[in-house]
Amino acid sequence: MTHEHYYAVIMAGGGGTRLWPLSRQERPKQTLQLLGDRTLFQIAVERLAPLFPPERILVVTAAAYAAELQRECPALPAENFIIEPEPRGTAAAIGLTAVRIGQRDPQGCMACLTADHYIGDEARFRAALAAAEQLAQQNYLVTLGIQPTTPSTGYGYIQRGEQIATVGEFKIYHAARFKEKPALPEAEAMFADGGYAWNSGMFIWRVERVLEEFARQLPELYTQLQATVNDPTSLPAIWATVKNTTIDYGIMEGARSVAVIPASGLQWNDVGSWDSLLEVLPPDEHGNVVISGEHVGLDTQRSLIRAESGRLVATIGISDLVIIDTADVVLVCPRDQAQAVRTMVEQLKKDSKGAKYQ
Repeated sequence: MTHEHYYAVIMAGGGGTRLWPLSRQERPKQTLQLLGDRTLFQIAVERLAPLFPPERILVVTAAAYAAELQRECPALPAENFIIEPEPRGTAAAIGLTAVRIGQRDPQGCMACLTADHYIGDEARFRAALAAAEQLAQQNYLVTLGIQPTTPSTGYGYIQRGEQIATVGEFKIYHAARFKEKPALPEAEAMFADGGYAWNSGMFIWRVERVLEEFARQLPELYTQLQATVNDPTSLPAIWATVKNTTIDYGIMEGARSVAVIPASGLQWNDVGSWDSLLEVLPPDEHGNVVISGEHVGLDTQRSLIRAESGRLVATIGISDLVIIDTADVVLVCPRDQAQAVRTMVEQLKKDSKGAKYQ
């Protein structure tokens, strides 16, 4: 296949509250250097080559972030940045992008990706996307599934049905059902079953096909999106009336002809919280990961340290902690409580004294 009608769409509008205090409203996580000397956004763009040239990579983001993202990846055409007037959920963002690609290329096929995933085997990732395009051309809605390593309640799950094809080294199955972020007992049962994959949030489909699903399942949103075609200037006013919903609830759970590719071997991780970095970055001999800054530890094990303040971080007799030292905030928490950082940010929003730390 030539892939000439295949477009990558990078969702890059989120703030990343679970990576506070480094990630802030004015410095979202996709602009952070967490995995080396490149930002998460730069990594997300660069790993798409050569399958997707810059002219076929689109970015969905907020107006406040667009200039910085363009600066980080100047090869991306300015017209490929799709600006959300305000957050309205992934269904609206993806639907808007599908409409824009359809205007540009009626034969367009799109891969919906994110700016904050770690993927260790980038060549295998591109191979999975190429296989997914072949299925999408047969009018399937395709999702990449990740082999679960724990009964996590933080991910949605996809149940595999019968096998429908083999493309290259990838077996492809009907998706029997989607289950969004189950309670622990159900997550444990699905993990033990072995017939489920984590929902990676990466989807591939023909533009025309997914818009059929929007018209069937979210007809009000479909009408709103179509109204912006003839008059793009109407987007802000129309967007203000759009209901907030995710692509998972709004489209995927009720969609017809859904296929899942269990894309094992990607070395995938959703870099959504501080403890996830302990899973992807190489530790020292004590299991510690020091991302930046100076650290001296005595009897310190399995901890994550990032210091940006210029101060020395000294630790004695600790284990399994996250320590993030910035110019104005020091965060210390057990690594198994790292998901609660989001709750801390919500608490700061309610506190008048906390506004300056968001």
